[in-house]
Amino acid sequence: MVSFSQKKVIKKFETQSKEIEILTNGLDDFILENSTSGFVEIILFAENPDEQHILVNSENNVLLVEFKITEIQPEETVFRKFITKRLHRASAIVKVPKGIKTTIFGDNINIESKDFEEGLSIFIENGIIKLNQIKENTQVKLYSGNVSGILRNTNVDVNSKLGKIKIDEDFYEKTYQINSKINQQKLGITTIKANIFLTTK
Repeated sequence: MVSFSQKKVIKKFETQSKEIEILTNGLDDFILENSTSGFVEIILFAENPDEQHILVNSENNVLLVEFKITEIQPEETVFRKFITKRLHRASAIVKVPKGIKTTIFGDNINIESKDFEEGLSIFIENGIIKLNQIKENTQVKLYSGNVSGILRNTNVDVNSKLGKIKIDEDFYEKTYQINSKINQQKLGITTIKANIFLTTK
């Protein structure tokens, strides 16, 4: 049995920016939450013993966050077979204050939004996206994977060319839409192969 020690890096700061862009390259899992402190809080967990970096910059009043994580290089053949897709074994939790719209970019990653209360955009290649309760305008684009969420008073425009679309207990082919003037937010999902599971009850 192979075990790994996990390292935690924390960064906490204030920002005047109203938008944040997060590049998740190097991470396997990512969680987005609302901050209750008024600070942006970034918690990085990594099993690589080498130094990990959280990079923060501001450009045109947009806060840019990215992670510099060294890949783990397996030394033994017997060990290599356990590492097929995930060589980073790193995850992050980012807590964002209210009033800041968030955009997340990534390749192969699992993302969870814990009932995020601001505008959210997610652009990834492959992965599992858990939106939980959708409380503000949300846009998702990915190639393949799964997307799930809970809708309340939400206009919906979802498209999956080859994946399944399931709304409550019903299945739909390629597209599903709700458009009502009384709804308070919008959800848009565009994908080629991802499955979409939404709950309205």
